[in-house]
Amino acid sequence: MSHPHRVVRKIRSMLHRKYDYFMAHGENEITPERVFSLSEANHLLPQLQEHLSTVQEGKAVLVRTREEVSKASGNAAFGGGTSVGGPYVKSLLNISTHLQAIHELGVVVKDIDLGLCDFPHIRNGRVVYLCWKLGEKEIRWWHEVTSGYKDRCPIEEEPSGI
Repeated sequence: MSHPHRVVRKIRSMLHRKYDYFMAHGENEITPERVFSLSEANHLLPQLQEHLSTVQEGKAVLVRTREEVSKASGNAAFGGGTSVGGPYVKSLLNISTHLQAIHELGVVVKDIDLGLCDFPHIRNGRVVYLCWKLGEKEIRWWHEVTSGYKDRCPIEEEPSGI
């Protein structure tokens, strides 16, 4: 059986790879696996809210317990441990599971803390992102795939130069 600190390291490494992939996936992608109509994207918001809230809660646990887990990991060779090890590992697994579920929906997570997500969408014959932030009741914004949240435009506004 693997030592608990090895399991934690393995899960942490897996989570970091997945997190990096999810944060970067689709940034300059021209042909996404799935494109959404505005209605389809809005229909996913309740499900997405649940996934993102769980990810944010898990991240909060990781931040709260990081120092103690780091100390315990450093002392693992000497039989060290910590009471926060269980919640820490559970949070890693929850984050990984819920980010994977979001990815499988075809949604691109841009910022976990803000709950910022993009939905590939066809606008005037090209791929753009519908942009949504946790707490918003519906999707009302879009932006180019090469820009981001700060450059988002209201959906009813036609992009200039198109």
